Amino acid sequence: MSRILIIDDNETLASGLVLMLNRMGHESIAVSSGAEGITALESKDFELIVTDFRMNEMDGLQVLSEIKERWSEKDVVVMTAYGSVDIAVEAMKLGAVDFISKPFPHDAFRLKIGKVLEFRRARLANKRLDDENKYLRNEISKRYNFGEIIGCSDVITKLMESVSKIAISDSSVLIYGESGTGKELVARAVHYQSERSKMPFIKVNCGALPKDLVESELFGHEKGSFTGAVSQRKGKFELAEGGTIFLDEIGDVPTDIQVKLLRVLQERQFDRVGGEQTLDVNVRVVAATNRALRKMVNQGDFREDLYYRLEVIPLSIPPLRERAEDIPLLVDHFIEKKCSEMNLPLKKFSQKALTSLREYSWPGNVRELENVIERSLVMAEEDEIDQQELHIEKRDENEFPNFSGESLKNRLDKIERDLIISAMNESGGNKKSAAKQLGVKTTALYYKLEKYGLE
Repeated sequence: MSRILIIDDNETLASGLVLMLNRMGHESIAVSSGAEGITALESKDFELIVTDFRMNEMDGLQVLSEIKERWSEKDVVVMTAYGSVDIAVEAMKLGAVDFISKPFPHDAFRLKIGKVLEFRRARLANKRLDDENKYLRNEISKRYNFGEIIGCSDVITKLMESVSKIAISDSSVLIYGESGTGKELVARAVHYQSERSKMPFIKVNCGALPKDLVESELFGHEKGSFTGAVSQRKGKFELAEGGTIFLDEIGDVPTDIQVKLLRVLQERQFDRVGGEQTLDVNVRVVAATNRALRKMVNQGDFREDLYYRLEVIPLSIPPLRERAEDIPLLVDHFIEKKCSEMNLPLKKFSQKALTSLREYSWPGNVRELENVIERSLVMAEEDEIDQQELHIEKRDENEFPNFSGESLKNRLDKIERDLIISAMNESGGNKKSAAKQLGVKTTALYYKLEKYGLE
């Protein structure tokens, strides 16, 4: 069934077309002028508009132009007088999907509408495939491989064995781990070792979404469902169809959205915001958190039924301080990765430097280690980086500021940016002098100036 709008000042003909379309199983209404047609489109969603060409005040081509300018995805059929070839050609140039010449038999009109709607369905299906293919190409471009989970410690070996076992199932997975431990890498490993690996992997950072947009981001919305919803938009669950959706920082999801997530997990159904149609969905849900969800349940901050639906299979990622034996392997991995990305010659860390890296507590885990490696490589004067050249922000645990929700990478980048600004100001903008003050090469300073937009 489709919603169809008839625009024609001949009320007898328009009423007959509405009756015919309704008998075909469609929902249709008729209006008698172009202005009324535009008003109707502003208040209700129509898949197809059939407009007469010859009307007072606003003719069919003007109606067509207005519709295409404001609702480009709408399909419009123009009714023209017999023999009006020039008008029909002009209508097609302006974006009409088809035209039909008056007078026409009922069978010809039914056939025309049927073909137009069939073509529309095929076009929308192809667009959906294109959307999914874009996500697939994006995932492939990330060159994911299981080897990105680096380590040979017992805890990492057991984690990878668990991932291989659970990947073949379709059960929900809840990943626990501190910030920076690699929860997304583990989620990707679950997806790419599963039978869903050729379908989309869609990531949603629940903690980064504004509360008033969480529902729209997850489930999509219909045009006009709220201020700013100028067109229909698919949500992440719809885009993940057939694949896996990764809900990072699940503990930050508002309680009203938790109810809707529970429905998806239980019934495999959801509604777009402002939508009237219930949609079926086939996705695997992998969630992650750095919070104590069980404690949140006891405190009433997280639904217990949703908690049990998510934690069918729990996975815990150990913090870096509990697998210090993996640090040399991680260091080698990040040296190769960062030197390649920044077009630097391969460098290495001295044994004293590696010892310092292994003894550090790493509150930011693997992500912090990656940042330290990058910073040390850029700032290093020699090919071998010694202990005193490590750029680690060492502090006593009691000196760390209260967590404000800002990521460690952003915090460290701000500190580094502020130091560079200060040095540039003190040197009067002289890069060579600022680099000497910072204890880095001038080329390294140029790289950082470009990185932080301080040129």
